[in-house]
Amino acid sequence: MAYFIPDERLEKELMDAARRGVEVRLVLPSFSDAAAAFYAGRSHYDRLLAAGVRIHEHESAFVHAKTAVIDGIWSTVGSTNWDLRSFVHNDEVSIVVIDEGFAARMERLFRKDLALSSEVTHAKWRARGPGQRFLEGFWSLFSRSL
Repeated sequence: MAYFIPDERLEKELMDAARRGVEVRLVLPSFSDAAAAFYAGRSHYDRLLAAGVRIHEHESAFVHAKTAVIDGIWSTVGSTNWDLRSFVHNDEVSIVVIDEGFAARMERLFRKDLALSSEVTHAKWRARGPGQRFLEGFWSLFSRSL
């Protein structure tokens, strides 16, 4: 998804699922047209990675579609970012499809995106520089308004 700034509840749910052994993978952009949203979103990486969420950064495109497949049957596709602003204030649209065939096609597309992405490991993430850490910390202060 293009802009990923999870609120506390979404972050907790993702981490809890990963800790229960659910495979939770996110494909997020390695660059953005909105620096504030980009760094605010990245401020969540450390906690998510520590909990076992796997994060992959897409390197060749800025994919704006937001998709999810859950349990091989429930899928969603749309423009809605998973943040408070999109859910409450923006004119966004997403569809939910409950169908194993559709979910399988979505999984294949997700695997293609994974092939074009690099995984961010917890060790690699913790080794990033102070400039990145500053930007993440600064923009995280504005997460609720982004």
